[in-house]
Amino acid sequence: MRVAVIGGGIIGCLTACHLKQLGVDVTVIERGETGKEASWAGAGILCPIHPWLYPDAFTHLMNESLAMYPDFQIEIEAKTGISIEWKKSGLLIPFFDDDKVDHWQSAMDWSERFDWDVQQLNAIQTLKHEPTIAEGVRKSLLWPEVCQLRNPRLLKAVNVWMKQLGVSMLEHAEVSALLTDQGRVSGLCCIDGRKVVADQVLLAGGSWSGELAQQMGFALPVAPVKGQIVLLKGKPGLMRSIIKHDDAYFVPRADGRVLVGASMEFVGFERGNTDNVIENLMASMVRIAPGLKNCEIEKQWMGFRPGSPDGMPYLGSVASIPGLWVASGHYRNGVALAPITAKIMSQWMTGEKPSIDLSTFAVDRPLLNSPKVGFPEKVV
Repeated sequence: MRVAVIGGGIIGCLTACHLKQLGVDVTVIERGETGKEASWAGAGILCPIHPWLYPDAFTHLMNESLAMYPDFQIEIEAKTGISIEWKKSGLLIPFFDDDKVDHWQSAMDWSERFDWDVQQLNAIQTLKHEPTIAEGVRKSLLWPEVCQLRNPRLLKAVNVWMKQLGVSMLEHAEVSALLTDQGRVSGLCCIDGRKVVADQVLLAGGSWSGELAQQMGFALPVAPVKGQIVLLKGKPGLMRSIIKHDDAYFVPRADGRVLVGASMEFVGFERGNTDNVIENLMASMVRIAPGLKNCEIEKQWMGFRPGSPDGMPYLGSVASIPGLWVASGHYRNGVALAPITAKIMSQWMTGEKPSIDLSTFAVDRPLLNSPKVGFPEKVV
């Protein structure tokens, strides 16, 4: 069997690796450079973002994926010799008097329902655990088992693994048309005239998936949600755990650097960092974690998250086009959901029925707009 994967992000590349291991002839087609879009730009937090706002099916899928990471980390590092810097750092949500939304009870209920280890800290305990946090903190919740990794290292390792497996890769190849024969997928055509013959096609094009789907003749409401990130140069041990607040998150790396992110902008494919957004992130840092205010800004960048109206991915086949599959719209959870997505999609495409119910993530599911986890308001 021959499969063409559209998209060289973590979802497309890792699925290609699994397909190759199952004996499939795989080609990955990437419009730019492999692994240089949202998968590279993200913070590497291996935890669902406010999962209590999602249907329970989302948490079930996330738990399956996160349970795969310890073995996956060992396997990918052994095969490639590249450390992805996977580590257990914990995640802490601080609570302040002026918070717009109080997530405390919802977070506690979710943690109990899904057996996530959570600790309740008062103000004194919070500041002892994380001295960088503002003294006005009232209390916090700490999930000590939450892990993180460094996205660029993960993408580099997966890229090496693909080459070791013999996965074919076409970079700087923008798909222009889906080829069909008697109503069934037969391959792809690129703008430069190159063609890829395939029995099945997986659309994993990240933020560009919605446009590609429209070209192919079906609706997929995946669109870019821009996120800007700042990298601070700090000292090792300055911050202990990932800190997540509605206004900003902070991810401490082993080398002392701290990621500060990330904006949520519905501005299409508008590239580049903007002064007002960076200033807002820094203002949030001073308000939430003033212990970082003396850290030097080392770098800043941005990426396009593949957003969806309800914040959840689209996984499965396209009923109207036999041989066409979708794995896209992972939004803020692409890296965290990558292992289970790759496993499920590769098995499903080779004839093995998924072991978990994926109807909630169906390509043709009802369109549910959720302002809490879906698209942010458009900037006019």
